[in-house]
Amino acid sequence: MKIFAHTRWDLAPVLAAVAHLAFDVYLIVGFESRPLWLSAVLGCLYAVSISWNINSISHNFIHTPYFKPRWMNYGFSLLESVAIGFSQTYYHWVHMRHHSGNSDRPDEKGDTVDLLSIYRHGHDGQPENVWSYTLLSFFRDSIGDIHKAIARNRPFDAAWGRFELYFFLGLAALALIYDWKAVLFFVPFYYIGNCLSSLNGYYEHLNGDPDEPIAWGVSSHQPFYNWLWFGNGYHAEHHYRPRTHWTKLPALHEQIKDEQEKNGTHVISTCHALGFMAKENRQSELSHES
Repeated sequence: MKIFAHTRWDLAPVLAAVAHLAFDVYLIVGFESRPLWLSAVLGCLYAVSISWNINSISHNFIHTPYFKPRWMNYGFSLLESVAIGFSQTYYHWVHMRHHSGNSDRPDEKGDTVDLLSIYRHGHDGQPENVWSYTLLSFFRDSIGDIHKAIARNRPFDAAWGRFELYFFLGLAALALIYDWKAVLFFVPFYYIGNCLSSLNGYYEHLNGDPDEPIAWGVSSHQPFYNWLWFGNGYHAEHHYRPRTHWTKLPALHEQIKDEQEKNGTHVISTCHALGFMAKENRQSELSHES
């Protein structure tokens, strides 16, 4: 029986997801035996790991599900929900809305198709401030609205998404019983991790062109970043051809790079999470000021 739907290379993100979940468990189980300073260091790593998983393993799984059997994809979705601390099914719906709008600007009613658009809460057609986008995006999702939207056309998936959420909360409750101090210690790092994911998303679209498909996203072609984040740096390429498997994004870039340059696709020299340090973003800012 064929297990992987696309390529055996997907074993890499699958094993990485399992390792992430094991790391989450270790944070709680080993808390009492570690000094607080070490738990704080691991907490910072935990925060980064949330953004890493959401924007690489979880993200790629949405567009190119790893497994051929459907039940294995549902099982992996549950595993990911526990690892990232939120329903993978719900995240799937929100992310597909993101691709429907591609960080669009508000319409005449002030609304955007993309609920994650950097322009949604901005003013005068400009992107929202990076600080408010990063710190407030975590609180803007309406779980009830997401569930209802999924249930209209896919009632089973809506029920599965609710199960994923309850399953995670149930495990969190057991963790509280096991060691409530450990859980409370890592809650702020959980929030920081989601903020880092929003920060990553912000610079995936800052200086992108919502009106030009080949320039919807912003890319970073740093080799180590793309190795560690399973091709997430090829974000403009991904938005242009979202069904392209993560292993084939470099080849897609080579095919369309001349067209990208012609249409002004924005490329930065840092990973997306460090987009505030990218000289290309600073140059664009100075250009706008001029």
